[in-house]
This record gives sequence, structure tokens and C-alpha cells, in this order.
Amino acid sequence: MQLWVGLGNPGAKYAGNRHNIGWMAVDRIAGDHGFAPFRSKFQGSISEGTLGGEKVLLLKPETFMNLSGQSVGEAMRFYKLEPPDVTVFHDEIDLAPAKVRVKAGGGHAGHNGLRSIHQHIGPHYDRVRLGVGHPGHKDRVPGYVLSDFAKADAEWLDDVLRGVSDGAVELARGDSGKFLNAVALRTAPPRSSKSTPKAETAPEVEPEPADTPDDRSPLQKLVDKFR
Repeated sequence: MQLWVGLGNPGAKYAGNRHNIGWMAVDRIAGDHGFAPFRSKFQGSISEGTLGGEKVLLLKPETFMNLSGQSVGEAMRFYKLEPPDVTVFHDEIDLAPAKVRVKAGGGHAGHNGLRSIHQHIGPHYDRVRLGVGHPGHKDRVPGYVLSDFAKADAEWLDDVLRGVSDGAVELARGDSGKFLNAVALRTAPPRSSKSTPKAETAPEVEPEPADTPDDRSPLQKLVDKFR
């Protein structure tokens, strides 16, 4: 059994925030893969389903971001899971928009949701880092992640969420490479190798010179013949 956690803040006013892209990801997975409806449990909302033969629990903590670890720890204890059974989907300001990376363990890099999870279960869990870009200065980060995605972000955001859902089965099987390939097929599809062949141009042929009238006399023609 695996526990997949989507980080975000509860409430309609936060729903479109960059900080809530983790919630958006697990919602997309649940909807596309026939998971059970979310129900309130473990200080959050949880849904159950199967991916690639693996039972997966989707959890959206509703404790607000900086207390996310309370919900995660409670769910882990109930199902008797270990930190490596947990995968956390979260916004990542150190990745450009539409970039996605998978990481096993490590620090929290100042992310309040990850910091809280570290405090409750330690650092040895997996993460799916969903790039949202950086505002340019660290002082602007709180306002940036707590702001809605811009309209210009809608296309790449949809591609990322579709790609995460496309690759969810591979992620559940432990193949992060194939998972990331599925994301890339949405966010950076390969260009077609088939191109319209250029029309073949007929080679230029040097025109033959026009015949010149022969106005020589019969005698001159005879003389020229024996020269």
C-alpha cells in the first residue's frame, strides 16, 4: 500500500494558488483513474484506488500547509506504513514552470509543508516536485506561492496535471523514469520526424542553339568538305 499526499491549503480562496498544485495533482489522478470519492479522515480528505495493481491512498491534508505533517503522520500510523511508502506532491519554486522531478528523501528547502512532514515522519519519503517558477527574490516567495496561477499558465498547468495522471501507474510501480517520460510527452511532445518533402526541381537544361541557315554555294560546300 502506498500513501500519496497532495499539499495545499483548504478553502475556495486557496484553490487556484500555486501552493495548491499538489492538491490539483492528486485530484486529477483520482478523477482519471476511478478512485473512490474523497471522504474526511486523518485531518484531511482521503480517497482509495488501485494503480498498476498497487493499492494507493490519496490524501489531501486540511490542516493548512504548515501543519501538513499532522495529517500525514496520522494516516501512516493508522495503515502501519513506513516513510518510503509515502510520496508527496508539492509546488517547487526552484524548478521552472512545467518542469517535474522525482526525489527520494532529502531536505525540505524551506517549504513549510515539507518541513512539517519532516517533523512528523522524518525525511525518508519520496517527493514529486512540481515546478511553478521563482518570483525573483526570496522576500516575494510567500505572496507568489499564495497567489493564483496566471491565465497564461493555464495551458502548461493542464499539460503537467494530465502528464502526472498519465504516468501515475508507472509511479506506483516504482518506475520514476517512465513516469517522467509520460509527463514529458504532455509538456514537451517530440516533434514529428515526418516533414513534407520539398518538390523536386527539374535540373536546368542548357538550351540548344538554334540552327543557322547554310547560305554557302555548292562549290564552297564541296571545298569545305575536303578541307
